[in-house]
Amino acid sequence: MKQAWSILCIACLAATGCMGNKDAFTTGSSGGGTVQAAAADGALIPATPQGTCGPGSHPETGMQGRVSQADHDSGAAALGFTCNTQLVGSLVTANAIGTVGGFKVERYVDASGHDCAYYDSTLLYPTNLADKQQGVAVIDMSDPTHPVKTESLVTPAMLSPHESLVVSQQGGVLAAVLGNPAFGPGVVDVYDISKDCRHPVFKSSTPLGVFGHESGLSPDGKTFYSASPSTSTIVALDISNPSVPKPIWAGYYPSHGLSISADGNRAYVAGISGPAGVIILDVSEIQARKPNPQVKEISRVTWDLVTIPQNAIPITIKGKPYLVEIDEYSNGDGSPVVSSNGPVVGAARMIDISDEQHPKVISNMRLAVHNKENRATIANDPGASNPAGGYAGHYCNVPTRTDPTIVACSMILSGLRVFDIRDPANPKEVAYFNAPVQPRILTAPAPASDWAMSSPAFVPERKEIWYTDGYSGFYAVRVTNGAWK
Repeated sequence: MKQAWSILCIACLAATGCMGNKDAFTTGSSGGGTVQAAAADGALIPATPQGTCGPGSHPETGMQGRVSQADHDSGAAALGFTCNTQLVGSLVTANAIGTVGGFKVERYVDASGHDCAYYDSTLLYPTNLADKQQGVAVIDMSDPTHPVKTESLVTPAMLSPHESLVVSQQGGVLAAVLGNPAFGPGVVDVYDISKDCRHPVFKSSTPLGVFGHESGLSPDGKTFYSASPSTSTIVALDISNPSVPKPIWAGYYPSHGLSISADGNRAYVAGISGPAGVIILDVSEIQARKPNPQVKEISRVTWDLVTIPQNAIPITIKGKPYLVEIDEYSNGDGSPVVSSNGPVVGAARMIDISDEQHPKVISNMRLAVHNKENRATIANDPGASNPAGGYAGHYCNVPTRTDPTIVACSMILSGLRVFDIRDPANPKEVAYFNAPVQPRILTAPAPASDWAMSSPAFVPERKEIWYTDGYSGFYAVRVTNGAWK
């Protein structure tokens, strides 16, 4: 299988002018220690403690993170649930037929001060076409109370970027790779957003990503990584000239999302097998543009209750390095297969990487609905039994990688959840926003419920968080009552 894949991809790279030799692809193998989480029994990992919901909140009626059938029947779900948050503005599709929000929300402020949001408009293309939505939405956020769509980007990768939409703040670059839940044909689209973010300038669309699903982007905006967990492949492209991308490395790692360090020398790979967890890679030779660059594996870490690692973001708190990692979905005990309301939910965690040879999990961020003892209780809630959703995590993000005080996570049926991480070993949930449940024309395979799956974006100066819900659209939410320190 790998030999056939290598032949195919070497031929592809050779045809596009890259080095056409067998060393173009390298095979990932465990080169560092595997470290287990401190908890010996995943069933004993508690839900994250909650703070107090202050004035203006409309808190949940029961279990942390739950939207029960009784909440739907009483009309409470239609009003939504909030804790120390308030809605600023939105772009919502009423009575959505398909999915109208996706997996990523990005923010960029251009050189002229225009404030923009970008989000993929579907969880699965072309389910958004019935709602007259397509591609990546470009939103003018100069007045966050009235978001205005200025364009829809409809080049191949932007029509179906799956989980790959990324922005470089330093480089003023927007990019994505064509993907789907399995893998796509790897067409990479690159746009320049530096001059007027409201009107991205198309630079290139090339098949150089080989296969697509997720992605990574160096902070300087010069290296795009196309990641496909189903094929266990990562391809690095030099996009320093965004009009002429060039493949510079490819390798075998079961990479879901991957985040790149500030200096571009480390890749933090959310690996889905071997075992599932985080893989730390030395990608300094790629960053330095050495000929025939070599990637070295530094270490791997796994943990109790691992499901499908989604993404791992490097941060520092008081000078000490950590990863914020989140898993998606649920599975059965000891099984990697996604389950319908499975007993094991990965949720999110903090990983200490101060010794990168021996990373270790130091805390978890999870809700009561994620814990094993509660799974039977919530099994019949609307949407809970959908294996591609339910009560589980999907994406987290931070407002800054240096001394962030909060982490915000999209947790599907439980909406947007906000955790205080100033003490990374003892996070606390301080806010949440679970949008009003919108009626839907089609309720199969997902009953009318929230479906928050996007990586959020942030406006720290206004304490705003932007995210999308798959079945309603885009939301700008303000954190209130001093919950965001």
